[in-house]
Amino acid sequence: MDLNEYVGLFLDESMEHLQAINTSLLDFEQRMDDEAVIDQIFRSAHTLKGMAGTMGYDAIADLTHEMESALDLVRSKKQPATSELIDVLFVAAEQLETMVEDISRGGKGKLDVTETVNRLKRFIQPNDVQVETNVLPTTQQNFECDVYSKAVVQQSIAAGYQAYVLSVELSADVILKAARVYMVFDRLQSLGDVILSNPTSDDLEQEHFDTSFEILFVTQSEKETIREAVEAVSEVANVSIVPFETTSEAEVATSTLQQEPVTEEIQKEATSTTSEPMDVTAPVASKTIRVNLERIDRLMNLFEEFIIDRGRLERIAAEVGSPELTDTVERIKRGTNELQSLVLTLRMMPIEQVFNRFPRMVRSVSKDVGKHIKLHITGAETELDRTVIDEIGDPLVHLIRNAIDHGIENKADRILAGKPVEGNLSLRAYHSGNRVFIEIEDDGAGINHERVTRIAIEKGLITEEEAALLTIEEASMLLFAPGFSTAETVTDLSGRGVGLDVVKSKIESLGGEVFVETRRGEGTIFRISLPLTLSIISAMLVELGKETYAIPLTAIIETTSLRSSSILQAHREKVFDFRGQLVPLISLNEVYGLPQHEAEAYSVVVVRSGEKLAGLIVSELIGQQEIVMKPLGSYLEGIRAISGATILGDGQVALIIDSNALLRK
Repeated sequence: MDLNEYVGLFLDESMEHLQAINTSLLDFEQRMDDEAVIDQIFRSAHTLKGMAGTMGYDAIADLTHEMESALDLVRSKKQPATSELIDVLFVAAEQLETMVEDISRGGKGKLDVTETVNRLKRFIQPNDVQVETNVLPTTQQNFECDVYSKAVVQQSIAAGYQAYVLSVELSADVILKAARVYMVFDRLQSLGDVILSNPTSDDLEQEHFDTSFEILFVTQSEKETIREAVEAVSEVANVSIVPFETTSEAEVATSTLQQEPVTEEIQKEATSTTSEPMDVTAPVASKTIRVNLERIDRLMNLFEEFIIDRGRLERIAAEVGSPELTDTVERIKRGTNELQSLVLTLRMMPIEQVFNRFPRMVRSVSKDVGKHIKLHITGAETELDRTVIDEIGDPLVHLIRNAIDHGIENKADRILAGKPVEGNLSLRAYHSGNRVFIEIEDDGAGINHERVTRIAIEKGLITEEEAALLTIEEASMLLFAPGFSTAETVTDLSGRGVGLDVVKSKIESLGGEVFVETRRGEGTIFRISLPLTLSIISAMLVELGKETYAIPLTAIIETTSLRSSSILQAHREKVFDFRGQLVPLISLNEVYGLPQHEAEAYSVVVVRSGEKLAGLIVSELIGQQEIVMKPLGSYLEGIRAISGATILGDGQVALIIDSNALLRK
């Protein structure tokens, strides 16, 4: 039996338990006597230990074991919680996350956690004897059957295997203990699969044990066959083999520790409210399935081609004029619309996955710089394309660290400014049209535009003449210039010449934009605008001269016909009256350098970007259509107000207009 097939399950459940630990630690710091919070951390660490032990990730198992021991002292009121314990638990949580991420990248989850383990042991040491009296017997502690390991063993048993615990005793005068252990393992591997060992495989290899060790083993062989194979290894003095049983009714009655995680899993995954006993693994298997992201990408690419062909089929049906063909195409269109919604949903994930890492980071960084900062998160349920989710984390980390280091003042300056000592940092996400907006707002001192402009001049980014013409918004955007930094000294956070230009480049590579709003003495808002999805959108096709362009439907308020006599002049710009509001008119022919023609009436598409409105003058409206967004590629990158291109049903290419960029002129 290959344990590699369980790595995906291990990663999914580990992420859930790590998030529970991180969230609970923040609460624990505020309420050290809250038993429910302590129990939550304890249960998550306990379950994570069992899963890691089953999979052979010894560093994770060792670290979570010490966390569990320390927390057991606190929850049994044998030792009070201290700030030192909380600090080391935060460090441990960060190291666990690092190891799990390494496993997700194909690594072994190895990390030197010796210092953290020692710090936990120093907390445990005064009551070491008491802790030992409360732990479960050796076999149960090291081969505990939590939800995860139970699934592994049960599936083995269902496949016709038997599970045994082997206790192997080597001779007292044994030489080369590690070699004998290897020979035992080698013989066992020919008969079945080793699931766990005690001590761990690393300790056995390094001979960090006396003369005995235990093995959790699944096999289809008989006991005597196993015994003969192990005893055939020289210098093996004794072998005992006992059946290994998963959680029994007796254990359930005596060990709430092991049952609590099971109950949580049932509550989360089960759809039935019956009180009858349930198989914990069944609801999980029936409710969710893990699919490789590459497969979803392939599905998306195939569906995009199908959408293009559907557009061509609609065009052919219109030209042929056959009622039967038209009806069939309409049914295909309705079906593909539902399928499109489903396919796009497969790639959508809540941004909560990114936001969840920030509370612990804000606590750590603010502590390093000696500031009191409270993080407020809203809109974590906002969904975004998986591709964007994977890439947006690093830019947000940079902006948050920048807000902590540069934005929010130190305690003394906040007191002088009449502000509370505790600074506030807000992280928000929300939908607006076909975009997702993420805002990082602080209540700090705001941006000093004069200082920013002076530094930009000193670094040669702009001339003094150019600086004199800058607006406040333009001066703020200088923060995103390559190599720009206001830090006077090099620290872990600032002053290394790698500034917000990295953030801007990453966001733009995702089809997004970043803006800055600031008020001196009140704070700063960094606003990131990102596309909701990167593939299929609804658009209005329009003609400009003899060329076809597409405008995303989510940016359009309405379309109208405007007589030339209704066009007005205001501040040297063309405007028109739109429901009592003067709205600027933009000629797309003029924007894209196409021939312009005077007419008595114009077709106008009214679009919105944030609070701004504009009327886009086009030659003709063609109609609404589902289109597949394709990137322009590096050669055509940076064309003003064009976000991509699409292939139409007749094989022609239509450029997609970026109305957000048009309205920023």
